[in-house]
Amino acid sequence: MEITRDTASLRQLLHFLRGKGGRVAFVPTMGNLHAGHAQLVRHARSISPVVVASIFVNPLQFGEGEDYASYPSTLDADRELLDDLDADVLFLPGVEDIYPGGSEHTATVVVPGLNAILEGEHRPTHFDGVSTVVAKLFGLVQPDIAVFGEKDYQQLLLIRQMVADLCMPVDIEAVATVREADGLAMSSRNSYLGANERAVAAQLYNTLLDVKTLVESGEADYTGVEAAARQQLEEAGFVVDYVSIRRAADLAVPAPGERVLRALAAARLGTTRLIDNI
Repeated sequence: MEITRDTASLRQLLHFLRGKGGRVAFVPTMGNLHAGHAQLVRHARSISPVVVASIFVNPLQFGEGEDYASYPSTLDADRELLDDLDADVLFLPGVEDIYPGGSEHTATVVVPGLNAILEGEHRPTHFDGVSTVVAKLFGLVQPDIAVFGEKDYQQLLLIRQMVADLCMPVDIEAVATVREADGLAMSSRNSYLGANERAVAAQLYNTLLDVKTLVESGEADYTGVEAAARQQLEEAGFVVDYVSIRRAADLAVPAPGERVLRALAAARLGTTRLIDNI
């Protein structure tokens, strides 16, 4: 695996690899890699002869009081994992490479609608930071395919919308959420959970399973289902941001009778904010 930190050498390396192998699959990450990230890289390898991964903790997607300064970093282990997974390139840009004029003064990419609901209501600048950095990374790597996990379902839809709106020649591939044995969705932030919190954390997934069971049994009062799920989580010790049943295609509020749905939730245990969907 080749490791590069600057954009000029990245371009040279990708020019060489494209000449040898053709299509490029890209897996952008913020590091602290786990089995969920590994599944993204495996999927990329299964569909493309050239696999590029990046690690960049993007300041633009962190709001005031969030964990940008303390976001967990495990670079040596990440590098070893990506090498074991047969990635071809690891791109490790600095903030100055992604934001040459500073992140406060950069042009931004905004995906209206999806950036302002659910996660966007609780993290108002988050998705503008996500769409901006992904657009920049796509411009640098110029992938044919990019691979994202369904755990961040709203992010996945937002990136698909950005690619369509900006006519980017990138196919977006989704990979199902990878879970711990008790159902907790794998996340780099799970490391923040204390032992007692970790014992409770899987209740987020279990609650979404209950939502799924009710809806699939024919329950049409989605507002009532959401309220019951919120109460269930609060009784387990969570501070709930939202539990919401939405149309899967675009996260709009579903019309009566719509059945292709996604249930999404965000809640805190102590200082750790968890998200999941089903």
